[in-house]
Amino acid sequence: MTHTSSLELWPIGNCQVSGLIDETGALVWGCVPRVDGDPVFSALLNGEQRDAGIWRFELEGQCSASQRYIRNTPHLLTTLEAKDGSAVEILDFCPRFERSGRMYRPVAYVRIVRPISGTPRIKVVLKPTKNYGAGIADTTHGTNHIRFLTGATSLRLSTDAPVGYIQEGRTFRIEDDTHFFLGPDEPFVGNLREQVRSMEQSTRKYWQNWVRMLAIPLEWQEEVIRCAITLKLCQHEETGAIVAALTTSIPEAAHSERNWDYRYCWIRDSYYTIQALNRLGALDVMEKYLAYLRNIVDGAKGGQIQPLYSVMGESELDETTASYLAGYRGMGPVRRGNAAYKQVQYDCYGQIVLPSVQGFFDQRLLRPATEHDFENLEQVGKMAWAMHDQPDAGLWEFRTRQEVHTYSAVMCWAACDRLANVAHHIGKQDRAQIWRERADAIRGKIEEKAWKENGEGGHYGASFESDYLDASLLQMVELRFLSPDNDRFQQTFAAVEEHLRRGDHMLRYAAEDDFGAPETAFNVCTFWLIEALHLAGRDDEARTLFCTMLSHTTKSGLLSEDLDYETGELWGNFPQTYSLVGVINCAGLLSKSWSEVR
Repeated sequence: MTHTSSLELWPIGNCQVSGLIDETGALVWGCVPRVDGDPVFSALLNGEQRDAGIWRFELEGQCSASQRYIRNTPHLLTTLEAKDGSAVEILDFCPRFERSGRMYRPVAYVRIVRPISGTPRIKVVLKPTKNYGAGIADTTHGTNHIRFLTGATSLRLSTDAPVGYIQEGRTFRIEDDTHFFLGPDEPFVGNLREQVRSMEQSTRKYWQNWVRMLAIPLEWQEEVIRCAITLKLCQHEETGAIVAALTTSIPEAAHSERNWDYRYCWIRDSYYTIQALNRLGALDVMEKYLAYLRNIVDGAKGGQIQPLYSVMGESELDETTASYLAGYRGMGPVRRGNAAYKQVQYDCYGQIVLPSVQGFFDQRLLRPATEHDFENLEQVGKMAWAMHDQPDAGLWEFRTRQEVHTYSAVMCWAACDRLANVAHHIGKQDRAQIWRERADAIRGKIEEKAWKENGEGGHYGASFESDYLDASLLQMVELRFLSPDNDRFQQTFAAVEEHLRRGDHMLRYAAEDDFGAPETAFNVCTFWLIEALHLAGRDDEARTLFCTMLSHTTKSGLLSEDLDYETGELWGNFPQTYSLVGVINCAGLLSKSWSEVR
């Protein structure tokens, strides 16, 4: 069976492992024992070779497939129909519920196949790979299970389907609900049918209760809920880290070689994720992430903070190539690791301080911030103060040049500004004065160095050294560096829109970078444009553009990183937290008030 990869994918997960299901109901991407582990389901990046790294159910005579999530959960239902009227329904989920006083979230994928009409016959194709596609996992079996030796770890399939049929690839009639639990290599305890059904019900209840506590806008509720659930799936709950995406090496544009591994915790991306979920009241995600940040700050010992870390806080993420995988649609390379960890990106200091500040003000938190936390944050602030006017790689992570990027300088200002606020709040007026003076000094430097005069006025430049534009300048209002009615912001917004807008979409920058001129729009930048339109009082235009962006989501209601502004095709890693944040933030800004229907 051949099938061309696309980003029409449906995430499942439990904050320990995740998986992506394609339009045929096949599990085509999933890493164990966590998101940055070995992709035992690697078919998404295996070019046209789709019989390795996959788990699918082939319905004899199949003619159609349809999919939907169970309301307010990441539980996926796929219906396969055959020409003779036979049909099956596949329910996919990863267990997550409280058990024995703690969250049960095993390294496990659960699939239940149900006959719903006719006399369906299926074949189970389950071929996990090992060592980044180097080969098919070796197997052994017992009466009701199959063991898959996937390299550093091993998995066990427990099932009430005929094990021999699965091993030999035989087609068989399915006459009753059939259960598949692919998890830790240990005996399955209890009655499989009863236990799996109980897991599904408990997991469904967990997610629906979690959604029930969200403070969502009146309009676009389904879209916001789906993005919120998916953002939560991007958190590795064991440590609190939040990854930028669940995949590696989906190209930013066709044959561009802009293929990067996003299965790591970028301090910047996580800041935006936490900001969006906090607006919805999802404090559980924020609390766990703040614990992760405290560990990162402790590990830095007052020194330089990296742009990204592994979900376990590992600092060295050497970038290599997985040579056995052909890549998305054969467009390699497939990268493992990300050399950006070696870069200096000084915006990260602000992105540590800003979410941490809430701990000093929010009475809902189980662990309020302490004076010791403030002292540690001051060490981060000292680095922001020292580096605010020094060259870095910038938020777009240029690999071959450095400048003093305006966005990084503004984030350093924000770090000092918020530390002044915290110091005042906790009664440390001497420290408040020091941090306010530093914030004011950075503001003065930005106004002097980043503002570029021209014959018709001027605009802020993307860096102190040059006058080119990038979309991050639109964040100067969000960060409270400028007010929306500030004349300099309005001039900058006009310039950014003129130079970077491409129809309904926004480039992050138009200047050539290490790989040439950008070929696709950057989705979060389009959402920043929508926010700026709202701030400028152009709400009708903002709503129209927002609805256009929603029309580009996958059938699962999600977005990747990039979009071809001419064809509308999605590119880049998926699901991209940046982009989902944009949906949540813009829905909150543009929605009618709940009071209008009460």
